[in-house]
Amino acid sequence: MTATHQVTRRDFLAAGAAAAFVTAGVPRLTRADANSQLKVAFIGVGGRGGANLGTISGDPRVQVVALCDVNRNNLAKAAERFPEARKFEDFRELHAMPELFDAVVVSTSEHTHAYATMPALKNGKHVYCEKPLTHNVYEARAITKAAEKAGVVTQMGTQIHAGSNYRRVVELIQSGAIGKVTEAHTWVGRAWGLQSPEEAAANHDIVSVQERPKEGMTPPDYLNWDLWLGPAQERPFHEVYFPGPKWYRWWDFGNGTMSDLGSHWNDLAYWALKLDAPLTIEAFGDKPHPEIAPASMSAVYEYGSRGDLPAVKHWWYQGTHKPEIWKAQGIPQWGSGTLFVGSEGMLLSDYGKYLLLPEDKFKDFKRPAQFIPDSPGQHQEWVNAIFGQGETGSPFSYAGPLTEANHLGNVAFRAGQKIHWDAASLQVTNMDAMRFLKRINPRSGWSLEG
Repeated sequence: MTATHQVTRRDFLAAGAAAAFVTAGVPRLTRADANSQLKVAFIGVGGRGGANLGTISGDPRVQVVALCDVNRNNLAKAAERFPEARKFEDFRELHAMPELFDAVVVSTSEHTHAYATMPALKNGKHVYCEKPLTHNVYEARAITKAAEKAGVVTQMGTQIHAGSNYRRVVELIQSGAIGKVTEAHTWVGRAWGLQSPEEAAANHDIVSVQERPKEGMTPPDYLNWDLWLGPAQERPFHEVYFPGPKWYRWWDFGNGTMSDLGSHWNDLAYWALKLDAPLTIEAFGDKPHPEIAPASMSAVYEYGSRGDLPAVKHWWYQGTHKPEIWKAQGIPQWGSGTLFVGSEGMLLSDYGKYLLLPEDKFKDFKRPAQFIPDSPGQHQEWVNAIFGQGETGSPFSYAGPLTEANHLGNVAFRAGQKIHWDAASLQVTNMDAMRFLKRINPRSGWSLEG
């Protein structure tokens, strides 16, 4: 693949690798009638899942018909609010009853997102899934393709995508306020991953463990540890994995800071610059650990030209890694942000504010008229779209490729060298990186194809 050949989102969906399909004989769910009740099942109802439950259930058109969680305390608490809802610990049992619900909200741990989402798509159900959409690249492609075939309403839970600040930044970049952008830098201060005790204390982290514990512990009596493990290889329970967010740092369950916060922060550059599949990715940091994600690292993605948009490099930094211009105090010292570098200036943004730089040059700048509508919020977008009122901002057709790109930063880090990516065939072409692209041997009883 040459540097000028950019794989589009259409190519993502047309690629045959990791194809998924809607189960034969299961009718596709049409968008809801304006006067009907939307029957929603919630998988994962504690923490983020509890927040999703509280918000989505507030729409009077939504009926909560099922609650599922491997944590019996979370399940019992949610059931107090919705006593008529059916209760499940195993979402496979819930999915075996597709007549029960019209739509599902997935808020489990990262390593089971795809396994809770795929059956819903195969059964033609609308899906809201928390970020990151999947645990690895192959799962992201499979979910993207399954959603396209299902033709249902989907949304990945990246709530900041619905915020007005991101929309105003995208308008500025896409209207040419800073000219042609050939460079972007995204950094976050969080450093969840492999740390020394001193680093953990400095970052207010919760675990400084360096290796997988040799001895197990008795799981809490309210937790079904076997179901929590899902497709991950069996290991004894230990407090370094549970509760969240401890599991984020372990490759078997999460991907550290990159795929978690990358879903939010890389989203802005991905959206504004109309990015698709990177051509090459190179990562920098300490020697990769076989089991634990890095605390601090950086990666650079090279993208080819996209229509009339030039080739661009997008840098990611986490923990102690920062852009050179930040370290030289050439820009405001924001703890997290995205810097777009264009031919006519720069734009610096975080979640809630942005600056055009240098400020003197843009003091009389008149921004373009708004052309991206404001959002009622990610949850409301999803419900409204099911009722035929607008579209979602982060459907799986967008969130799937974004998730793939985020995961590839970790793939490059774990591979220890610059990788060349062929998105159409789902392959790293200059080395064997398959063990980083997919879960090679899911536990018995756990399959995306079944």
